[in-house]
Amino acid sequence: MYESVPQSGLSASEHSRQLRKAVIASTIGTTIEWYDFFIYGTAAGLIFGKLYFPNEDPLTATLAAFGTYFIGFASRPIGAAIFGHYGDRFGPKGTLIATLLCMGIATFLIAFVPTYASIGIWGAVILTLMRMIQGIGVGGEWGGSVLLAMEWSRHHGQRGLVASWPQFGVPAGLFLANLSILAFSALSGDQFATWGWRVPFALSIILIGVGLWIRLGILETPVFQQLLDQDKIVKAPIIEVFKKQPKEIILSALLRMGQQAPFYIFTAFIFAYAVGTLHMSRNLILSAVLVASCVSFVSIPLFGHMSDRIGRRKIYLIGAVATGLFGFLYFGKVDTAIPSAVFIAIVLSLIPP
Repeated sequence: MYESVPQSGLSASEHSRQLRKAVIASTIGTTIEWYDFFIYGTAAGLIFGKLYFPNEDPLTATLAAFGTYFIGFASRPIGAAIFGHYGDRFGPKGTLIATLLCMGIATFLIAFVPTYASIGIWGAVILTLMRMIQGIGVGGEWGGSVLLAMEWSRHHGQRGLVASWPQFGVPAGLFLANLSILAFSALSGDQFATWGWRVPFALSIILIGVGLWIRLGILETPVFQQLLDQDKIVKAPIIEVFKKQPKEIILSALLRMGQQAPFYIFTAFIFAYAVGTLHMSRNLILSAVLVASCVSFVSIPLFGHMSDRIGRRKIYLIGAVATGLFGFLYFGKVDTAIPSAVFIAIVLSLIPP
């Protein structure tokens, strides 16, 4: 399908230009979305327990803070279903603009949520609602951005590399989120719990403006345009896909669990564990996750390219086995509470594909 450039009505050079624009728009968009999503996880591990559940003991407060964090995961399938449905009906471009706004507005508003000291438990309730909206936004964003990039690729032999670039936005967002927290942690000092943590959330409004400007300039994909031209758009895409491919949906979701669970332990829970339980330096752990995200800048496109050469299944199996084995080494190193050992363990955690 992707070999035939004329189906898009564009010349080869124009198709290449649009491919680059789609990849850039997808990557920058996912970077912004994941910045918004990860910044919540970092704040949940560092500060939300103290601010929104102060009457609980430290462990219970941390668990309660991560309970609000969990809402973001529970709502992601809802966002994927909603925006996947409308993306198939009206095209990925419009839905990706909607997901960007959904995530960005919720993140911006979190910066102004009053704490328990001001409005009691209602602060946690509002925080949970904003987190749910974040989850819906990122649930629609991730699949849509990968689809946007992949549907501009010319042939099967480049899909892995092309589709890896939106995933590049994950470590890029993680890098920006931890960099902003680290910067305002140092800048605000003892006032971090008062106002320092809020600034990175408020700054997301600038990133949203950048993302919108970029995404408004892209075209709909050749594949979607072809479906429009042939009048093959179905009225209820979400129902059709569950009727025709339920097995693939379930298996894909289960496969993602094996990758998603360790990733959020390595990038979010580590703050609560290393800083709260092991009493290590907050800035050390932030710096380690920053470096780890930089490692992923190389590993993600590399493994995407390798999947074009040796197959998606082999690459995924290699990553799954490596992650499973690494978990034992990771906690062995972290539990030593030796700064250098913990730093190395965190940096290595994001290498597996």
